[in-house]
Amino acid sequence: MKLSELKTGEKAVIVRVAGHGGFRKRIMEMGFVRGVEVRSVQNSPMNDPVKYTVMGYDVSLRRSEAEMIEVMSKGEANRPLEGVGGTVCDSSCEGCTLADCAFKGRKAPRKNEINVALVGNPNSGKTSLFNALSGSNEHVGNYSGVTVDAKLGRLTYKNYRINITDLPGTYSLSAYTPEEVYVRKHLYEQMPDVIINAVVASNLERNLYLTTELIDLNQRTVVALNMYDELQQSGSKLDYESLGAMIGIPMIPTIAKSGYGLGELLDAVISLFEERENTVARHVHINYGPAMEREIKALSDEIRTSNDLPRQFPVRYWAIKLIEGDKEAATLLSSQCDNYPHWQKIAKGSAERIESEVGCDVETILGDYKYGFIDGALHETLHEGGADVNLRSRRIDRLVANKWLGFPLFLLIMWLMFWATFTLGSYPQEWIESLFGWLGEWLWGIMPEGALRDMVVNGVVSGVGSVAVFLPNILILYLFISLMEDTGYMARAAFIMDKLMHRMGLHGKSFIPLLMGFGCNVPAIMATRTIESHSSRLITILVTPFISCSARLPVFLLLAGTFFPHHAATVLIGLYLLGICVAFLTARLLRGTKFKRDETPFVMELPPYRIPTAKATFKHMWDKCAQYIRKIGTTILLATVLIWALSYYPRPKTESVAVGSEVVAESVESVESGREALSGSYIGQVGKFIEPAMRPLGLDWRAGVALLTSIPAKELVVSTMAVLYGGDDIASLSKNIVNNSGITPRSAVSFMIFILLFFPCIGTLATIRSETGSRGWMWFTAIYNTAIAWLLAWLAYLIL
Repeated sequence: MKLSELKTGEKAVIVRVAGHGGFRKRIMEMGFVRGVEVRSVQNSPMNDPVKYTVMGYDVSLRRSEAEMIEVMSKGEANRPLEGVGGTVCDSSCEGCTLADCAFKGRKAPRKNEINVALVGNPNSGKTSLFNALSGSNEHVGNYSGVTVDAKLGRLTYKNYRINITDLPGTYSLSAYTPEEVYVRKHLYEQMPDVIINAVVASNLERNLYLTTELIDLNQRTVVALNMYDELQQSGSKLDYESLGAMIGIPMIPTIAKSGYGLGELLDAVISLFEERENTVARHVHINYGPAMEREIKALSDEIRTSNDLPRQFPVRYWAIKLIEGDKEAATLLSSQCDNYPHWQKIAKGSAERIESEVGCDVETILGDYKYGFIDGALHETLHEGGADVNLRSRRIDRLVANKWLGFPLFLLIMWLMFWATFTLGSYPQEWIESLFGWLGEWLWGIMPEGALRDMVVNGVVSGVGSVAVFLPNILILYLFISLMEDTGYMARAAFIMDKLMHRMGLHGKSFIPLLMGFGCNVPAIMATRTIESHSSRLITILVTPFISCSARLPVFLLLAGTFFPHHAATVLIGLYLLGICVAFLTARLLRGTKFKRDETPFVMELPPYRIPTAKATFKHMWDKCAQYIRKIGTTILLATVLIWALSYYPRPKTESVAVGSEVVAESVESVESGREALSGSYIGQVGKFIEPAMRPLGLDWRAGVALLTSIPAKELVVSTMAVLYGGDDIASLSKNIVNNSGITPRSAVSFMIFILLFFPCIGTLATIRSETGSRGWMWFTAIYNTAIAWLLAWLAYLIL
């Protein structure tokens, strides 16, 4: 915990003093050193600053300064040192505690928990490294933007508990993209003990640019030279020890997929954490040229005198960012520092003098010198081989990104995906269907007659089973998406579609979130963070719900298989294409009315093709399977029971007939009586209320109820229909829909179109609200999508 969190009267032992330069030196000179006991004595009348007692005298610290000091509770500090981080104090005394060592003048060890931030470029193997270290099941996508949030993993190594945060992939730490802002904010606010910088060993010149940004931050950092085998295969030789000594950061070769070098990487993390003597780790100043350095020094000297400057980053870093005109840094300093207006004035004059003297802007100067620094270091340490590691990728691109073959090949892959989803998925679907059918019959036979039996069999088993049978289809869909991501084809798909996307008012990068939408709209909307253009990102968010997600797939499979058994795959592809067309037309409409074009260049890395590992692919599929099962066991189960109850009550005066599968088995008179009971139920009354809106589409009130219940989760359409129409399995449900629903092939098409475009699920709407920061766009999506759904469904019904 931080010293600022210590309550009045509480004692703690100092673990770590963060910060840089003069601030850290002054704090430590005043007695705030590792292992020393500190007590919070008194808050000032305005709660800031706070008086502390350390080494027998009182010291006043602002809370912002106290936040830079990490402490542990007295109880934790008084436990024996053996086993704490695998080390003991300098004297190796027995029964000694951390506090004892401090007062005996010995160097006490740190606590045994290390917080690590994992940063790196997209496609650097960062998330693969995270999975290999932590054993996490996080999915690895071989294209920019797959990691849109920080993910936390934990491991134990040599008695240390290491917490690893996998931060979004980013090319730098500027304020250009949300990822860059997020990563820098995390490093500022969380102050990790050590940073692991994942770089591609075979592409050091580009990857080390982010490393130069970390050098400016002056944080304890270790570089993981990931995919080191690709460097070796190219015939190149790298003196990584000398390179690390030049830039002041230890470098460890690693191969995430095989585990090579991970132990050495963790040893380096522990060494930096324990502040052991290291001949490599040191702070290096990148020289930005005479003009820039002169102005940096002048502004640094001015800033250094301030008492309210944030100490998380060094003074030199703040000076560089002010001269560079970094908006995020300016916002932060203006809110915390009284002298900011004066610094801003100096920085503006500095930038003008630099640009006048050098003849180009500050950002260009910084970039040129950073790459010059990298080039100079690599010139001394890297001897490139003759092999082209990207030769295979270039050969494949001649086919898949060909002017004439690229687009047809993409459509073929999409068709194959949907064909396999429907056809191959039908075999295991029959097995699951038989299992639930047997379970329903068995429970019907052993349970006494009454409402409970009806709820369990016709509600839970029938409703949940009707959704669970589509699990194989969902897994096949995600298998194709996973393979496209992991191989690197996803980025090529965006490359192929860029011109078309541009004509539709979208950005080329918009295609990746839209393609991810086939799996789930929620992560697809979150993936739009990689789109730098604000208007393109917003338009992409608003049109993504038109892309048919996997939750709608069970509904389409049921209705297409029921009414178009010989052309189900074609119907399925037609629905997906319709959703894409509506998305593109909506994007065009929004671009032409609401949003002016502020298009950013289509700059996107095309990573080399890689063969996905079976382990990573099956992990991805298992993760999606587990999500689907959890959804069935929670949302769908509860909703199914609720739907059953609303359809069962109130009971008619004469209960000679039950709903569900019993209705199907009885005579025509019984069927009519069952329909009357169902229409008189609570859910029937709701359905009757909205039925006028459904009639023009050729649908009755039961279809309207199914649409309403799909708002929490689209799969509930199937379970609702199973409860309302009855059926122990998909075959009997299909038969009941054909015979008792009044739905015809014509109205089935309008029903599927309505489901395709209708009101997004609650999770999608919440994500739109979160990503746009506006309830207005959330309600716009709900109303606009519903209106479009009804209009197109009505037109389809009329035309057919």
